[in-house]
Amino acid sequence: MRILIAGAGGLIGARLVGRFSAAGHHVVRLVRPPRHPQLDEFVWDPGVGLIDPGALRDVDAVVNLAGESIAQSRWTEEVKQRIASSRLRATDALVQAIAAARPGPRAFLSASAVGFYGSRGDELLTEQSPPGDGFLADLCRQWETAALKAAAHGCRVVCLRIGMVLDAAGGALAKMLPVFRWGLGGVLGDGRQYVSWITNDDVAAAIEWILNDERLVGPVNLTAPQPVTNREFTCALAAAVRRPAIFRVPGFALSLALGEMADALLLRGARAVPQRLTEAGFRFGDEEVGAALRRLLCGP
Repeated sequence: MRILIAGAGGLIGARLVGRFSAAGHHVVRLVRPPRHPQLDEFVWDPGVGLIDPGALRDVDAVVNLAGESIAQSRWTEEVKQRIASSRLRATDALVQAIAAARPGPRAFLSASAVGFYGSRGDELLTEQSPPGDGFLADLCRQWETAALKAAAHGCRVVCLRIGMVLDAAGGALAKMLPVFRWGLGGVLGDGRQYVSWITNDDVAAAIEWILNDERLVGPVNLTAPQPVTNREFTCALAAAVRRPAIFRVPGFALSLALGEMADALLLRGARAVPQRLTEAGFRFGDEEVGAALRRLLCGP
């Protein structure tokens, strides 16, 4: 299978490239100027809707992971605009390229997030649950709407609602590790907010499964089967690094320091479960957060 990946240099994309290549797939990547493309790379500039027309030649599937990080800085209106436009413009550009391709790809897998559900307390959330409120929920709804336009061009479209991705080499876990290894980790706010997590290995395995399972169309939650509260996650991570986690970071302090971003990413959560993947027969390699963290940090 020839697979085009947008966002191949990110945490998920890099793992996916390795998995696809090991499975014998031919992976091509989109890169931004001024970088000079290497073998199996094509230039794109989603800000102006530019994609090298050769990028989609004979491509069987497109995986869209492009988008600016949502956790790099405090959410000013300018930052929120950049976060949104980086996703929506990239998705629009890919859909337009899919529409122009002859023949076009058979599948379009486009990233979204469990932020689609907003903050819902301990409500169990499946792919059939309605969207929530707030910046992330609104953005995910627009993001998925943009991706679903590819269906009009003969593509099977899957919106990947990804949870917090655990990988010791990057992402949220890598940022937390130094604090926890110093014994300074602690519960955020009241600790009752849910964390819908998944290991990066399982993300890559699930995306490969979805590419091969044509029954899966529309939204699919990429989360482990057992979401946990922040308090449970904190205890599991502290145990994995063999350090205490006796501190608590007050919610008001996080809100004061980080504003809206703290409320959306740290103090509120969604208890999302992978109903569609489970029903399709996908088997997770990491189902329990304590065992997953021990494997990632200490080895098998």
